[in-house]
Amino acid sequence: MNAAAGENGSGSAPDRLTASYLVETPLAVADAAAVMAGEQSSGTFIDVPGETEALKERFAARVEKISEISVVPTPALPGAQRASGYRRAIVEISWPIENFGHNLPALVSTVQGNLYELSQFSGIRLLDIGFPRSFLRPFRGPCFGVPGTRRLAGVEKGPLIGTIVKPSIGLTPAQTAELVATVARAGIDFIKDDELMADPPHSPFATRLEAVMGVVREHAQRTGKKVMYAFNISGEMDDMLRNYDRVAAAGGTCVMVSLNSVGLAATRRICGIGRLAVHGHRNGWGMLNRYPFLGMDFAAYAKIWRLAGVDHLHVNGLSNKFWEPDDSVVHSIESCRAPLGGIPPIVPVVSSGQWGGQAPATYRQTGTADLLYLAGGGILAHPDGPVEGVRALRLWWDAALAGLTFDQAMERHPELARPAALFGRIRPIS
Repeated sequence: MNAAAGENGSGSAPDRLTASYLVETPLAVADAAAVMAGEQSSGTFIDVPGETEALKERFAARVEKISEISVVPTPALPGAQRASGYRRAIVEISWPIENFGHNLPALVSTVQGNLYELSQFSGIRLLDIGFPRSFLRPFRGPCFGVPGTRRLAGVEKGPLIGTIVKPSIGLTPAQTAELVATVARAGIDFIKDDELMADPPHSPFATRLEAVMGVVREHAQRTGKKVMYAFNISGEMDDMLRNYDRVAAAGGTCVMVSLNSVGLAATRRICGIGRLAVHGHRNGWGMLNRYPFLGMDFAAYAKIWRLAGVDHLHVNGLSNKFWEPDDSVVHSIESCRAPLGGIPPIVPVVSSGQWGGQAPATYRQTGTADLLYLAGGGILAHPDGPVEGVRALRLWWDAALAGLTFDQAMERHPELARPAALFGRIRPIS
């Protein structure tokens, strides 16, 4: 469920930020919403000296809108006050931006923070954030985004076709470089480390970087195409900065950060350097999103990381290997591209159990090819090898861009039958 919102997700006053929530409460919704507003601004559980009317007028959060949905007999979460019924509603709350300034961690503490702890609620989920232009002005957002990523990868149109180094863990630097060489010869646009691969003893970052970039440079000299490789620099802050510089010095074009692992401030520090594209991996996202009455919606999540400056953001994929339904994935792709003042869009990264067979439905349902389309097993486990895996992905996407359905693509390209026979048994196609 998503809140109705204007361009920036808000119809509030010029210098107020608005957040919308899906809530469930045993109380009258207006009373529960007032608790939310107080908890996340000037109030506490009891009046205190100094909380004057003038102070509250200037700094207090305000309940802007309540839209009740239904009443259910049992609570979604434990620990709520007992009642004969629990009211569900969409609640919009606004804050003056001087409460947190242009500080993203403080903003997140404001719109989330202790809200999830309140006993007045048996469910609460952040749906969207509306930013006034006065808040957005100091943020530049992605340094590269869609046009910069296309330029660095040498892909003018269509999706960027990519893969993930698999097995996730266990390959030596030399073995990783050998795999990179194979898919580079096949014409791949993008390769990334798995999120589990950072700087382990069996594949030290510096050694892996040297081996992989040797292959990338040689391939670029020979063909004129420089494959974009996203090196996973996730780690302690000093190590991340050191490894970022190593990638740049080696001629790399991209680093990867596990957003939920390293945090908002660390990610923004990396993005702020501005020399390399930053590939944002959302591993751990299900912890924030999977339960419908807890956590947050991707619309809010994408805006936060877009302001932090990531260039790419994972969105899962259609007919994926995880729990997420297709309409949620489509919504996530739209969120990466939605207007946000003057902040550029970010590149949606379609992955997780993808192979070429999902391409027609992906293009039909999203209407965009401004994305990274990643297939790990979908390329590397192709029955005729990785080279044919890359070629098959391109054929699937050529068919998708031509408006063909899954069946029509198979008719036009009979060679797609072999991978379809393997991958189609693993996961149904939308």
